[in-house]
Amino acid sequence: MIEIKAKLVRADSAIYATGERIECLIEFTHKVFTEEAEQVRSRNANESSLENLAWASAQLHCYRKTSYAISSADKTSELTELIGRTALDAVTQAPGEVIVATKPKILFCDLKLQPGETKMYYFNEFVPREGPPTYRGHDIRYFYKITIATQRVKSKVQTLTVPIRVLPIPIIARPEELHVTVETNEELAPTNPFLEKREISELEISWHHLKNVTARRAPKFYRISNKHGFVGRFCLFKPAYKLGEDIVGSLDFDQCQVRCVQFSVKLQQQELPLRPQLEHQSSTTDDSTSVNSFDMASIASGIAVDNLHKSSTSGSARDKEGQLPNPSGKVSTISTTHQVCYATTQTQVVVPIPLHVTPTFRTDLVDVKWRLHFEFVTSTMMDFGRPNPESGELKAPAELPVETMVWNLPVTIYAANPLQIYAPTQTFNLLIK
Repeated sequence: MIEIKAKLVRADSAIYATGERIECLIEFTHKVFTEEAEQVRSRNANESSLENLAWASAQLHCYRKTSYAISSADKTSELTELIGRTALDAVTQAPGEVIVATKPKILFCDLKLQPGETKMYYFNEFVPREGPPTYRGHDIRYFYKITIATQRVKSKVQTLTVPIRVLPIPIIARPEELHVTVETNEELAPTNPFLEKREISELEISWHHLKNVTARRAPKFYRISNKHGFVGRFCLFKPAYKLGEDIVGSLDFDQCQVRCVQFSVKLQQQELPLRPQLEHQSSTTDDSTSVNSFDMASIASGIAVDNLHKSSTSGSARDKEGQLPNPSGKVSTISTTHQVCYATTQTQVVVPIPLHVTPTFRTDLVDVKWRLHFEFVTSTMMDFGRPNPESGELKAPAELPVETMVWNLPVTIYAANPLQIYAPTQTFNLLIK
């Protein structure tokens, strides 16, 4: 009996970024139980007790599982690309279509193991930059697995798969134009012409660019109003965030003409099909629960007046010349915050971004986006409809006329450093009898 064990070298996290190197240790052991050990001792471990493996290989596969109707021409082109790369039919090893496959690496040929003997092999591979991230959506799934295949002499091929999670890193079109500085004191020291300068990899340039994008502050101010007048002003400090960060904003209700009784902010993920034939199959989510929607939501960065523009919501888009709103695809709510703010002048909005979600990405079949979904409950009754008494307490009315309006604000979410996400790995094993 042969036991195969596989474990990733990175023990604290089984998460990798596109373009990053994956390292895996693979063990092949000739398992011998107590009764078999006594028989082996009696035979003095003759040649018949050896286990012989003809070959073993390892490679990385990206699978796609979808409910979309993909044309046969697309499938033929994908299979044509895979033909010739490997003799292992990886399509039959997992419930999905292989869309990205690395070249197989041979671990050994003609391996003979004595009873109780163990052989360890090292496998490393780069995650393809052009591959999609790990994603589990409504109508489509992308997932990665390291496939370890081996064959005993005169037996069928056995496979062991090790799942990993892949995060997308934006590809820099012209990395040579992006200046990268190494944050060390060596940059400030006098240059030595005899020392070799360390080359910066494309992945490091992408991480540097991603750090600059998510750290850049660009406050945007949104004027919130409906048909009754001005409700408030929302400030979003930056439009791009990383996994694990908090989306922080502020709401200012000073000098409002319409009271905001309460509001809720939801972080939502949109799954939009890209091809026309897919849009008919994917049902759209409609914000029909709102009574009223924004008539105008203007944005200004504080200095540049040219940035002022109007953004339509689901309700106002339906009123324009009878046109239907843009399809919002399949929407999933990830986190929610809620506040009661009738007599509040200013408040904060904090929406956390979990580490387990998938950042913004786009493939040939689907476009995954993120947005903040606001729901405001407003009332035209100012100060409960009565002035503040000079003495005593102000009593709230038994009934309060309210209206609800919704607004969607798009945001961009990028990947975090995989080392910052704690996801301990486990050992995967396979017994070949």
